Amino acid sequence: MDTSAQAPSPETSSGKGLSQAPAFVTTHWSVVLSAQNEDSPQSVEALANLCSAYWFPLYAFVRRQGHSPHDAQDLTQEFFARALEKGYLKAAAREKGKFRTFLLVAIKRFLANEWDRQHAQKRGGFEPVVSIDQEQAESRLDSEPAHGLQPDVLFDRQWATTLLERTMKRLHEEYVTTGRSKLFEFLRGAVARDESALSYAQIAAQLNLTEAAVKMAVQRLRARYREILRSEIVETVSSPDEVEEEIRHLFSAFGP
Repeated sequence: MDTSAQAPSPETSSGKGLSQAPAFVTTHWSVVLSAQNEDSPQSVEALANLCSAYWFPLYAFVRRQGHSPHDAQDLTQEFFARALEKGYLKAAAREKGKFRTFLLVAIKRFLANEWDRQHAQKRGGFEPVVSIDQEQAESRLDSEPAHGLQPDVLFDRQWATTLLERTMKRLHEEYVTTGRSKLFEFLRGAVARDESALSYAQIAAQLNLTEAAVKMAVQRLRARYREILRSEIVETVSSPDEVEEEIRHLFSAFGP
């Protein structure tokens, strides 16, 4: 995957209007942290939403630890169930306030403490917390040229990939909702800087537009992509100051 174009650079990811405190305090992870020592329905719902969004990096991590697909699915589900029900949030420290970091540390502790103690017991007797498509997950893992990666690096790479996929999905939905689905399909290759994408001249001819209009549309699409990507990352950190650092860290997982 070519992530160089999809990841916003420090020069182009200012994210106007996205990092002010009034907007930030309502994000999912901020709600979770603010209510970590309380029986808060909002906190539980926010954590459930984040878990549903980011289950695959954890599943990939568990698989890389040597567990079978079936056991990895059960372990991932049980981990989320316990995170929601057993007070795992009390271990989330605000100074280590990235949701990604919290989950990685928590899953390592869970695997060390729970699997050895309970592997002989019947698993799967709990209510599923997230929807896990095991066949799709395994297909996705098989397609990744990352078999030699350490589990932690694979986790970060899959986390970044999930962010990019969620960002593109939201962008597509916006264009469909506003009746611009055809424009999006022609321009999406330009967002990712796909070498096989049509040229501006070819797109202009297909859409009966000028090249200047196509160039402007691409600039707007890329700008909106960066805004959505930042808004996704904001949901998983505890301070707006962490957004740029998180962007740099995540995309370093794809290598130079």
